[in-house]
Formats: sequence, structure tokens, C-alpha cells
Amino acid sequence: MAGVEHPLSQFERALKELGVEVIHAHSPQAKGRIERLFGTLQDRLVKEMRLRSIRSIEEANKFLQEYLPVYNRKFTVQAVSKEDLHRPVPQGIDLNKVLCIRTNRTVRNDHTIAHNKKLYQIEERTMSKKVLVEERIDGTMVIVGQGKALRYRQITERPEIKKKLTGRKR
Repeated sequence: MAGVEHPLSQFERALKELGVEVIHAHSPQAKGRIERLFGTLQDRLVKEMRLRSIRSIEEANKFLQEYLPVYNRKFTVQAVSKEDLHRPVPQGIDLNKVLCIRTNRTVRNDHTIAHNKKLYQIEERTMSKKVLVEERIDGTMVIVGQGKALRYRQITERPEIKKKLTGRKR
């Protein structure tokens, strides 16, 4: 439907930030080509590995280094144009911030957040009630509040909240 906004996947979000238009395959012909490839690989590849008695991931990876070049030579179709359409990264774009998995999290009153079944203590003051967790390609994680990377540490349990003493003034 034209004009209907749908939530972007992480991939679509990253492409949009880089100024790349996503063109989804909506025709059965376009979808069929990749589905046939997956079917062929899932069927033929499994049989080839079984014939060679491959029993481990290491053996399978070694086999793929031999199998894929042969498969690609046999089935590759040359592009209509050999023009290189790669573009330089736009100035001011930090690929680490774009090519990551982003998740919104709510900061609890004790300045903790939960993410991927782990608990993190934010170690500096922030007025943000919402933060953005960025899981980077290199395996690092950044917690961003109000556009600023925040210091944090992983903890095993929530901190104990100190109760204020309420008493009458005499």
C-alpha cells in the first residue's frame, strides 16, 4: 500500500542512513531465483557433504572453499554493465554508528537497563529516561543517552535502593 509506513528492519534503517534505496523483490520471478538457489544449496550441498563423510563444521568450511568456486564458475551470470557503482562513504558518516544493531531501552530509577538478558549500571548522570543501545560489528556495545555515549558496567543484580528517612521535625 502506498503511503503506509512500516517499521524498518535494522538493515533497512542502515541503508536509509547511508542514502541507499531498498528495492524489495515483489515478483514471483525475483523471489523464485533466490529460493531456487537456497533449495539447490540445501539439497545438493547436504548430499555432497554426506558423500564425502563430512561430520564437523571445520570439515564443512574446508569443503565450501573448494565447492563454492566451482559452483560459482558454473552458474554465474555476467552483469549487463561492468560499471562500478560503489560510492564513497558520505562525509560525516560514522559506519560504526550506522552498521550496528540499535535497541531502545528504558532507564530504571536505579540507573540500570536490561539488555539481552544482562543488567547494566549507567555510571554517569543522565536526564534520559530512554537510551539507545548500539551493538557494534566489532562486538563492543555503546549506550547512548541524549546523543552522548554513556559510561556503564555490567552488573549481576540490581542495586539496593536507599530509602529516605521520613520523620517529624521537632
